[in-house]
This record gives sequence, structure tokens and C-alpha cells, in this order.
Amino acid sequence: MLNIMKITLKGIFRDRVFQGIMALAILFLFIPSAASLSMRQVTELSITLSLSLISFILLLLSVFLGATSLWKDVERRYTFAVLSLPINRSSYLLGRFFGLALFLLLTSALLGAVACLVIKAASVIYPSERAIVWSWLALALMFSTLKYILLVGVAMLLSTVSTSFFLPVFGTVCAFLASGITQQVHEYVYSPAAAHAVSPLLKPAVSVVYYLLPNLAGFDLKVNAIYSIAPDPAGLAITACYFCAYTGILLGGAALLFNRREMN
Repeated sequence: MLNIMKITLKGIFRDRVFQGIMALAILFLFIPSAASLSMRQVTELSITLSLSLISFILLLLSVFLGATSLWKDVERRYTFAVLSLPINRSSYLLGRFFGLALFLLLTSALLGAVACLVIKAASVIYPSERAIVWSWLALALMFSTLKYILLVGVAMLLSTVSTSFFLPVFGTVCAFLASGITQQVHEYVYSPAAAHAVSPLLKPAVSVVYYLLPNLAGFDLKVNAIYSIAPDPAGLAITACYFCAYTGILLGGAALLFNRREMN
């Protein structure tokens, strides 16, 4: 599995994905200028823009790398050569996943370091009354990375049942978009205000969708980083456990489906 992880990382660098990330990272240089348009909250806006840009880059990576990794291997018939070696399909799949997860971690760490420099520069040029808590900023970045690693698991699960990259790409994007509203929809359906407006038959269906789709709202700690609000330790622990459990279920399902898939 370690060899598959190394091969995955080499393949990503060979496809010049890292160079594309560095090209997008140039946008960080414009953040202090853009943040200066806010006369009172320059530092806060710098943090917001930095975390949003990192999230956007990680979203692109998780969707397209996670959705096309297995598909490209099958199309190039690389999978057949690898699986002819003494390695089972589950190890191959996990090696791919952990290789992509490691690349996301490296990318997040690099972009996070650049973001810290940009935010520090903005805070020096435009001093803020609110002190920056760097540990909470790092925590927000870490949980944001975990969110997109989980999304890679969704993409790889869809890749095991698809013969093209369209289903994994659009399915992962739809899962990401839906994950942002499932919490609000679930709370509304079971609220007293919706007691007469929502059909009783709809509530079980909403609950099923709510528990099947990933709930990524708990991974968003931008508000804590921006306004220096201490996060709830219990909430962080629950979110970390949720990440481990949900990702484990995704990988278990992906391994089961991939082992049953016919390679033609």
C-alpha cells in the first residue's frame, strides 16, 4: 500500500497538478489589497479570503483527483498490471486514497503557510483591535482539510461503480452542495413551524437523506478563526469521530464494490 501511495504522489506531480496550485496561489498576493477595501475589518477579511481560497483549491483537488484517479488507471489499463502483482484490490484502493489524502495535507500545509504570511502582512499594515489566534486559524485549516479528504472518499466510492468520470465528478459536486443544506432542511422539517406544512411521509425520507449524505457543516471553523472565538472541544471531538467513522464507511463500501467489479 505504501508503494501505491508513492506512485499516486508521483503521478500527481507528473501531471503538473502542483504547478497549477502554485499558479492559483499567486492570488494570495492580491488579498491584502482586496481586504483594504474594508476600512474597519481588513485583517478579518484577509482571513476570510485566505481560508475561502484554500477551500476552493482543495475542493477542486478533491473532486477531480478523487473522481479521476481510478478511472484513469482503468482507462490506461494500469490497474491490470498492478493487480497482477501480489497486491489485493482493497490495498490498491486504500493506497490511492491515502496518497490523495497526503497530497491534500501537503497542499493545505503549504497554502496555509502562505496564507499566514499574507494575513500577518495585512495585520501589520492595517492593525486590528482583535488579536489573531493562530492556533484557531490552524485548527480551522486542519478541519477544512479533513472535510475535503472525506469528499475524496465520496468521489472514490462513486468511481468504483462508474465506467466514466462524469458520475464521480458530478456526484461528488452534488454531494458537496447538498451537504451544506441538509442540516437546515432536517431542522426545519422537524421544527414546530413545519408541523402542519410538511407531510408526515416526507419526514422519514428527509431523515434518510440527512444521514446518508455527509454533513460537512461541523468542519467549518471560519467564524472561530476570523473573530477569535474559541471552538467547543466537545464539538471538535464529535466532528473528528464523525470524520473517522464516515470515511471508514466510505472506504469499506468502496473496497467491497471494487472487489466485485469486473475488469474487462
